[in-house]
Amino acid sequence: MSSISSVRSQNYQIKWGDTLSGIAKKNGTTVDALMKANPQIKDANKIYAGKALNIPGRVDSFEPAKGGKTGGTGGAGSAQGTGGTGPATRGPGGSPFDIAKSHLQKNAGSLKLEKNGVGADMDDWVPNNVNCANFVSACLEQAGQIKNGQHHNSVVGLQGNLDRDPNFKRVSLAQAKPGDVVSMKTPGGHHVVMYAGMKDGKPQFIGSNNVNSDGSQRITMSSMNYPIMSIHQYQG
Repeated sequence: MSSISSVRSQNYQIKWGDTLSGIAKKNGTTVDALMKANPQIKDANKIYAGKALNIPGRVDSFEPAKGGKTGGTGGAGSAQGTGGTGPATRGPGGSPFDIAKSHLQKNAGSLKLEKNGVGADMDDWVPNNVNCANFVSACLEQAGQIKNGQHHNSVVGLQGNLDRDPNFKRVSLAQAKPGDVVSMKTPGGHHVVMYAGMKDGKPQFIGSNNVNSDGSQRITMSSMNYPIMSIHQYQG
């Protein structure tokens, strides 16, 4: 899980002379968070050059849109472009969009404590300001569109898992259906949400967003103003 995962991907290679406390300070996190994100480390004073390290909250981020022109990448377009219409995508367990919508206005920190459904599939140790991929992954799991092993707590990690899954294909924003996974490039890194249809001529997106005054995330639905890296649509 790249930036905030346990063991599913890595995003920092330990260099000679590095210390866990030094790495934590440089990346705005704590030694405790690094230990939780890297369960292979048993002693905070023993890390080895050349090994890969997960950095909690390093790239998964979401900042309020500042306006201005945005351009899409990978043929997906801009999050302000013309969105598609049509029925929501469904998996064996239902629609990930409907599942996400049932949790609107819940704080990610509270949702992770639930014992059933989406909350049970979210990793509860993930920092409360970087739960976007954690939430989307859990919705996809609940819908039966991905397996537990495909859950990823980083945007690029989830994006890669969906690219490798033959049940998903990349589509344009004009082809999007509610529940499609939308990965965006933000000023601070990346963000992932699900397409939620059109409203007042603008595409809407649902996900775990940094809308609380303390910077933590809550499940909300709104338009967004970021370049889209990819849109994955379930075809299974």
